[in-house]
Amino acid sequence: MVGRRGVAGGGPPVSDERWLTTIWPFVREHLPPAPGRVLEVGCGPAGGFVPALLSAGYDAVGIDPAAPGGPDYRQVPFEEHPVDVPADAIVACISLHHAADPDGVLDRMAAALAPGGVVIVVEWAHERFDERTATWCFDRLAGTGEPNWLHRRRDRWKESGLPWDDHRAARAHQGSLYDGRRIVAGLHGRFRTRLSEEGPYFFADLDGVTAADEQAAIDSGRIQATGLRYVGTRLDFAAPPGSAPGDG
Repeated sequence: MVGRRGVAGGGPPVSDERWLTTIWPFVREHLPPAPGRVLEVGCGPAGGFVPALLSAGYDAVGIDPAAPGGPDYRQVPFEEHPVDVPADAIVACISLHHAADPDGVLDRMAAALAPGGVVIVVEWAHERFDERTATWCFDRLAGTGEPNWLHRRRDRWKESGLPWDDHRAARAHQGSLYDGRRIVAGLHGRFRTRLSEEGPYFFADLDGVTAADEQAAIDSGRIQATGLRYVGTRLDFAAPPGSAPGDG
């Protein structure tokens, strides 16, 4: 989980915990029944969903150069991780837009998935983070406590003296961020789509804002929907008619 990482060796920040807690039901809903082998791409130093997956009875492995130590993690890029046993599910939560080669990661995910396996992706369409959306977020940041990435983004914008669009474009180039629309297109090209939707993304880093609050702002047209959720299966596998999303 690259986008909201905690500090290596410590627990996740409150916003990370809130994010994981909020997104976990979506991930859990679309997983095949336990037990099964689940790989998490880009789990981050706090371990991502791996603890929850293990508690739910899955054989889970988190893969990330910054992953914690221990038998349930591999400290390598996903592209370099040898997949000896195909995965029943692969989870990637806000890690693909940071990848040096997202297409390579997606190819590896497709190759690592077992027949009938499920890929579950939660992502960020950074290209939709326009000035109106940014201002809405910045106005709802906590005034006390440890600054998060949105505090830093706000401060860097102010320091730059640039119009928002110029600042955002420069930041995206410096950070080599991959567009959400290209990630979604890559997923559609490699997997049989079960679900592809847009929605909230920022709420966990805002003060007193819920996912429902952010969705209401999206629905009213005040901000852009920058959160992306995707569920798919291998292209060579067709689910039986009438099967539930988690039955793959």
